[in-house]
Amino acid sequence: MTERTRPVACILATALALLASIFASARAAGSPGGRLERIAAAGELRVCIWPEYYGVSFHNAKSNTITGVDADLAREFARELKVHLRFVNSSFARLIDDLLGDSCDVAMMAVAITPQRQERIAFSKPHLRTDVYMVTTRNNPRVRKWEDLDRAGVRIGVAAGTVHEPLMRERLKLSELVVVNAPQTREGELEAGRIDAFMSDFPFTRKMVDYHDWVRVIAPTQPYFPVFSAFALKPGEPDWLQRVDQFVAAIKADGRLAKAAERYGLEPIVVRE
Repeated sequence: MTERTRPVACILATALALLASIFASARAAGSPGGRLERIAAAGELRVCIWPEYYGVSFHNAKSNTITGVDADLAREFARELKVHLRFVNSSFARLIDDLLGDSCDVAMMAVAITPQRQERIAFSKPHLRTDVYMVTTRNNPRVRKWEDLDRAGVRIGVAAGTVHEPLMRERLKLSELVVVNAPQTREGELEAGRIDAFMSDFPFTRKMVDYHDWVRVIAPTQPYFPVFSAFALKPGEPDWLQRVDQFVAAIKADGRLAKAAERYGLEPIVVRE
């Protein structure tokens, strides 16, 4: 090697070493053990939640606490991993972007498992299962029973990004579908009379009954669209998924899941196996 070519060779070697380091880091971040290693190194587990999800991951503004079955289980998981827990506010509308963008390590907010979501994110084994319920007011003249769900002149609300949005878009033939985007809420639109009813699941209906004496919850007369819910993760990290599944199996076996669900009145929707 001549004196003239030596600097070029050194530059090339340095560049190749740098590229190798970048690729190694990328592999570590996306590798099976990468997520667990990063969590341990950071000393922190970042958990995405929907802070409006009563009984699941609800932010109580008065006490400034996060309560609910998944919030409690997130604390258990962080304790097992021996790291600090940090809740990250998300929503069902932006959940996938938050996971893929690495805003959190796992979403623990009873994420319904749907084919559309499975195409983009990974799921743990399910721990909850709920059907769809209709929430209306006690004096609404157009919605008195489940069969009134799909009638001309009826306005049915759904929260943007939830499983109910594509479901009701497909199921409703006569009623008008109203997609409610934040900061508006389904209950706010219902109380204001801009919708006749909205669709929700079992946990959220507990909030409506507990907080409002003017609501009426109507259950389906037969199974309408029962879905499993689980913890959601970024895809392509099998060891991290395995570790989350290990946690799910443990909380089912030792009763922590059942105990947390009982604490918030969600025993009927627990998946026990």
